Amino acid sequence: MESWLIEHEPTVRLSFFLGLIVFLSLLETGIPFMRRHEKRFKRWPDNLALSLLNTLLLKICLPVMAVGSAIYAQNQDFGLFNMIDTPVWLEIIIALILLDLIIYAQHVISHKIPLLWRLHKIHHTDLDVDVTTAVRFHPLEILLSMVFKMAVVVILGPAVMAVIIFEIALSSFALFSHTNLKIPAKMDLMIRKIIVTPAMHKIHHSCQIDETNSNYGFNLSIWDRIFGTYKHQPDRGYDQMQIGLNEHRAQQDLGLLSLILMPFRR
Repeated sequence: MESWLIEHEPTVRLSFFLGLIVFLSLLETGIPFMRRHEKRFKRWPDNLALSLLNTLLLKICLPVMAVGSAIYAQNQDFGLFNMIDTPVWLEIIIALILLDLIIYAQHVISHKIPLLWRLHKIHHTDLDVDVTTAVRFHPLEILLSMVFKMAVVVILGPAVMAVIIFEIALSSFALFSHTNLKIPAKMDLMIRKIIVTPAMHKIHHSCQIDETNSNYGFNLSIWDRIFGTYKHQPDRGYDQMQIGLNEHRAQQDLGLLSLILMPFRR
């Protein structure tokens, strides 16, 4: 089973991604959380085009990616986990937790370092947040993120299965947390004790700077609570909260080419 999964990992991951994006887009259409300010046909083509461009760029520039790095570390007997003797199941659990913490830290850094923020802010310029916002990233940020992730995987040397599970979980939970899906308040409170919910992550996309700099988590919500970046509710409530960035409000300036060139403009 493991060898089959490793061999067919790109197909499995793509199937999860496409199936989930269709399923969640249908859910958010039927049970929306926040009122849309822009029509989907104005935003979705650019978001999906960025996703396609990023996928092609990764395939060309970094074809081995994170799973390939894990295979390399395993074959070379390199990395922290290859130096200690632990049961595979325990190694997978520890690796998943460590990788999630590292991605949380990377997200925080992308907000704090001006050069990285110039790239990451493309993700925050979306004037609404829905399932396609999860794939709205600048190509250079995607490349840098993958290089960073590959380096972390080689240093840690986790089980290949752990990296496959993490890659599927990361994309799946990113789609879920960006979905414009209304979840009953009591259920949301229960879920967000463990994982990031759409309501929790919506606050991160607020125009208000202290709200933008909160709720950084992708998968587990515990890191925001531990490191003091958790915000329970937006100050003005969800109905009055404005999504996006104050300096980028004109939809005509947020087309695909403008988004790609944005980090290089003053």
